[in-house]
Amino acid sequence: MSNRVNPDLLLNLKEYGAVGAEICFNCGNCTAVCPLTSDEHPFPRNMIRLAQLGLEEKIMQSTDPWLCYYCGDCAQSCPRQAEPGETMMALRRWLTAQYDRSGHGARLYTSEKAVAWTIIRLSLVTLAAFVLYHAVTGFQNIPTDHVALNTFASVMLVWALVLLHGLYLGYRMLSGVLRMARTVMAPITAETKVPPRLYLAELKTLVVHFLTQKRWRACGADHSRWLKHLLLVSGYVTMLVLVLGFLWWFQTDNIYPLWHPQRWLGYYATIVLLYASGEALYGRIQKKEQMHRFSHPTDWLFPSFILTGAVTGILVHIFRYAGWPWPTYIIYVIHVMAMIAMLDTEVGIGKWAHLFYRPLAIYLEAVKARVRQEQLEPVFTPAGTD
Repeated sequence: MSNRVNPDLLLNLKEYGAVGAEICFNCGNCTAVCPLTSDEHPFPRNMIRLAQLGLEEKIMQSTDPWLCYYCGDCAQSCPRQAEPGETMMALRRWLTAQYDRSGHGARLYTSEKAVAWTIIRLSLVTLAAFVLYHAVTGFQNIPTDHVALNTFASVMLVWALVLLHGLYLGYRMLSGVLRMARTVMAPITAETKVPPRLYLAELKTLVVHFLTQKRWRACGADHSRWLKHLLLVSGYVTMLVLVLGFLWWFQTDNIYPLWHPQRWLGYYATIVLLYASGEALYGRIQKKEQMHRFSHPTDWLFPSFILTGAVTGILVHIFRYAGWPWPTYIIYVIHVMAMIAMLDTEVGIGKWAHLFYRPLAIYLEAVKARVRQEQLEPVFTPAGTD
């Protein structure tokens, strides 16, 4: 990549939520107090400076925005109140949009109208699909004398559509991941060939950080935010696995006892999703923590979707066990409408994507470190050879 300058970069970042980056005079206090910085990664100072200079390609080649977890120490130490943590947050949004070649992510990050229209459009399409299905079947698959969810919405048909939708979303996420990896590794791959064994050797780093997010634990003394986020991820991944892999078992007309795994897995996911999303929204309303003082519209979107999905999901369960047909069917349709809208506005192009980009950044830095280490190791030749 070249060092082409974008003089409008700071203005662009303001659309992504940057606050005060233009008044930073690079004193370095933010970097000095951050527990996660190093000589190789002196953020937030270096990222703010690159943004001020308009060096967007340098920013795209860096993993630093993803290595920041926004503990807020940098903002408290800033003599200019330049809000360095907000600039790092804005850079993460901007990078997510850059990884998306379709431009859809950029539209959603910079236009509330685009977000509203996308949600409305996807919800109406989903509703229309339900109406069309029942119109084609002569409205014969809506039992009203008892609850028959799998008659109202055939589980195998729904599962097939879920898998097809998942393939599309997976492709979109994978495209972003590959673009990030190519961009971040470009400075090294331009000079030397990276052996595949180095990528394979660090796969454990990717898996560990994806599952545990343990780097977050080094972000200050308070580990509660790490734990809350880990609970949120565990609940979300649990539900994702149940829906993608076991919908034929999870969406059922059977009435199971309380100790059945179909129930307690669903209860666990629901409880942690309700708690984590509710706590996140409450924090943004209260604005007591530094990371909640400023909120981009998309900061509200993801936890709101999670909360809506958890509430409607548990209501479907309650109404089904209560034997109420119409409330079960209506809430089920609303639940599917909300989840389709969430996935299409979040996976690969929204806040959801950091689930992959954060551990990927740590993984790529580990690979780069191995490459540098091998370059420094002396090469010994046998005695008596030229």
